Amino acid sequence: MNHLKTFILLAALTALFMGVGYMIGGATGMLIALVVAGGLNLFSYWNADRIVLKMYRAQPVDEQHPNAVVRAYVADVAQMARNAGLPRPVIAIIPNDQPNAFATGRNPANAAVCATTGLLDMLTRDEIRGVMAHELAHVRNRDTLTMTVTATVAGAIAALANFAMFFGGGDDRERPGGVVGTLALMILAPMAAGLVQMAISRSREYEADRVGADIAGDPHALAAALQKIDASARRIVNPTAERNPASGQLFIINPLAGRGADNLFSTHPATGNRVKALMEMGTKIGRAPRRAAFADAAPGTATTSVPVTPAGRSGPWG
Repeated sequence: MNHLKTFILLAALTALFMGVGYMIGGATGMLIALVVAGGLNLFSYWNADRIVLKMYRAQPVDEQHPNAVVRAYVADVAQMARNAGLPRPVIAIIPNDQPNAFATGRNPANAAVCATTGLLDMLTRDEIRGVMAHELAHVRNRDTLTMTVTATVAGAIAALANFAMFFGGGDDRERPGGVVGTLALMILAPMAAGLVQMAISRSREYEADRVGADIAGDPHALAAALQKIDASARRIVNPTAERNPASGQLFIINPLAGRGADNLFSTHPATGNRVKALMEMGTKIGRAPRRAAFADAAPGTATTSVPVTPAGRSGPWG
């Protein structure tokens, strides 16, 4: 159903794009706007992983990391990727106190998954597994490709609206709506495109929750993690996300600490709705909530602080 919803929303974006082109009436301008928007988004698509990883100062880690929590995190992600039939992604940590995580990359062969140090500090091992399984689900579902397509079409719509502002003459009696129609087009078309884009993002989050719970084998662990992350994200500021709000849709929980139920302006579903769906899923498969300790760590290591790299250093692993 979520795949069908995504397809319908993509079709709606395409129809909106064609409708804007018709309203402007300029086939040449529509083509130029599409080429420019497509070129910008194509560049972002091929370089998205490097851009985002650098933006958040993500630091690749492996099984040789000195911290037991990080070693377990790496081992679990690698094991779940194998079980899901995925190539091993780049596994990284982000020096940020806000508990959160995201995946990036244009396809499974060029993917990276990242967890913040705040997330590794706060959650138990099974909860971390649930979160990272969600991110691997985004990789397996090729959600980055889906969001690239939506960004391309939405960007083209915005470009066409700007084209209408500069070249939409009010004396053109053939243009539907005249000046009023052009002004409405400039304001409403990009807004409508953004709303559809947000709806697609929310749809993909629900699907990643479902697939991720299946990969980890524990819907309740992901549900518990979402509740903890959501509560902390409301109190802990993510400065990088605040400076780059467009990247917010990458994270498992909105890093901008948005509130409220699912609404037109939310890039993420309401956490309560996601938790409810996961709890129902867990009940159906007969799973009960569990808490697992880190196998290779001494008692209490699960909450041992993960070292954050000070500015100007290469990282605790070298």
